[in-house]
Amino acid sequence: MSAHIARRLVILGAPGSGKGTIASRIVKTYGMPHIVVGDLLRQHIQRKSEESKIIKEHIDKGLLLPDELVLKFVVGELQKIRDKGFLLDGYPRTLNQAQSLHKELSVDHVVALNVPFDEIINRLKDRWVHAPSGRVYNLLWNPPKVAGKDDNTGEPLTQREDDKPAVIRSRLETYDKNTNPITAFYKKMHVLQEFHGRESDKIWPEVKKYLDRVLNEPITRKQGA
Repeated sequence: MSAHIARRLVILGAPGSGKGTIASRIVKTYGMPHIVVGDLLRQHIQRKSEESKIIKEHIDKGLLLPDELVLKFVVGELQKIRDKGFLLDGYPRTLNQAQSLHKELSVDHVVALNVPFDEIINRLKDRWVHAPSGRVYNLLWNPPKVAGKDDNTGEPLTQREDDKPAVIRSRLETYDKNTNPITAFYKKMHVLQEFHGRESDKIWPEVKKYLDRVLNEPITRKQGA
């Protein structure tokens, strides 16, 4: 296999960890397709696909979808671009999903972002939204022009239930519980690299330095893996 073979990456990070920021920089810098599993599922709902009713019911209730169903969608999408490489975002979310994905399609590198809980809570507790449009404000770095009001319409802003500190902490603890076995799995396979920090602008140079190195190293995969 060539040293320049397109790579398959997974990015892991808790809600509010800056995963979206780092993922967009990886995609822009290295030119690989970005597969966001949440977007993929929403597209299936819009297409009114065979399984769209099951997907919608689970998403509306905030439940995890059956592993076999998500795996089918994810692998189907990844198989189309397997030779171009990809950055997979939002999957796997459980150890079973990680193991199932590995059986279908091997992953070359896993980037895991570790941001302290108190930092994430501070970021999200100051987030307010204009529900009708989806516009997001942050009282610290992107405040509305008039406190509590949307800049465009003047309508009141609201805080999502899951952006309240107690709810955020509960979500983060659940994320940790589900993700620790996944990181252990990828660590055992020697494909995991963890990055610690409080700011995306400081984490990103470390991620880039790592990817600049590993993406230029020779790699071999079993045929069909």
